[in-house]
Amino acid sequence: MSTATSSNSSQHHIMGVYNRAPLAFERGRGARLFSTTGEEYLDCVAGIATCGLGHAHPVLVDALKTQGEKLWHVSNIYTIPEQEVLADKLCAATFADVVFFTNSGTEAIECALKAARRYHAVAGNPERIDIIGFDGSFHGRSYAAVNASGNAGYLDGFGPRLPGFIQLQFGDLEALKAAIGPTTAGVIIEPVQGEGGARALTEAQLVELRQITREAGVLLIFDEVQSGMGRTGKLFAHEWADGAEPDIMCVAKALGGGFPVGACLATHEGAKGMTPGTHGSTYGGNPLAMAVGTAAFDAINTPELLDNVKTVAGYFTQQLNGLKDRFPDVVLDVRGKGLLIGIKLASNNREFMGLARDQQLLVAGGGDNCVRLLPPLNLTLAEAQEAVAKLEKTCEVVRAQAAA
Repeated sequence: MSTATSSNSSQHHIMGVYNRAPLAFERGRGARLFSTTGEEYLDCVAGIATCGLGHAHPVLVDALKTQGEKLWHVSNIYTIPEQEVLADKLCAATFADVVFFTNSGTEAIECALKAARRYHAVAGNPERIDIIGFDGSFHGRSYAAVNASGNAGYLDGFGPRLPGFIQLQFGDLEALKAAIGPTTAGVIIEPVQGEGGARALTEAQLVELRQITREAGVLLIFDEVQSGMGRTGKLFAHEWADGAEPDIMCVAKALGGGFPVGACLATHEGAKGMTPGTHGSTYGGNPLAMAVGTAAFDAINTPELLDNVKTVAGYFTQQLNGLKDRFPDVVLDVRGKGLLIGIKLASNNREFMGLARDQQLLVAGGGDNCVRLLPPLNLTLAEAQEAVAKLEKTCEVVRAQAAA
């Protein structure tokens, strides 16, 4: 395997919380990454669905340079006009009335969880604190976010669970009906799970979920950090289902196109408890991030780009199911929605990722022994064809190794 590593002395001073691939990059362009040793890779990770327009997109580079020469940071003790511009665009394009800007998806989740509990507190029901989530979910790495997530491994060694967090089986809406009670504040779910193995709710499930929560008087929170911003061919994944709009939605990743930007969107009603002093952020919504976020939003929220996602996703679905038919000993399932694609494997997914790197193809890992394809939203059909060819070669290697 061709790899490039940082020096041992440099890695010695990096906290060891990542199981990094032995590969480093020095530049990128579009869907291509170039390693420090000069090798070219086709990037179907895109910073884990973050670089939605690929690397070094000229529109984002120009926005960064232009704002960078004007103003970076002033703090939220002042009015920030750049926030108002992006908030207006987000609200005009969605169910939302108001936005709180953050630096990450995790911070957007924190805001959403606080808003849900605060909503009931100001309504005279402070006992309603329970947040219902689902197995396989991933909502971030802060302490509240890992408690809301459906992966017990993320809590190992960090003390007892926080009170008020419940997990159910993903998609089991009958169990959800039974679980909602007088202490329930809200339900949090990814319309399409990312790290959970690219499992997607059906349109009917999304609508039923909305009906259940509305009838029970609890808030519905959609975590669209990974599935949003065009990833499924709609601006947000829940938009595939008419009438499924949430009360609160968390966005990040592609919203900044690689620059740290997150947002918690809500209706006026859903955010009614979020009054001055209840929440805040030092860096969230700074002018530099807002300039890049606005440029990314404008570039993504176009019929041309969203149509490209649908076209390329359709090609991937057809071709990957063909791989499944030809390599049933390697590929067990193809799932997901749009360009959030999961390939469930018979062999170890981490090993598969390494073998794909040998073909100069970058793919992400995922739960349920999946690898994920999360390419830039502007990936061309020619690049998709190249990715499928590299995946086919990887499958051939896996089969050959198993037979050896």
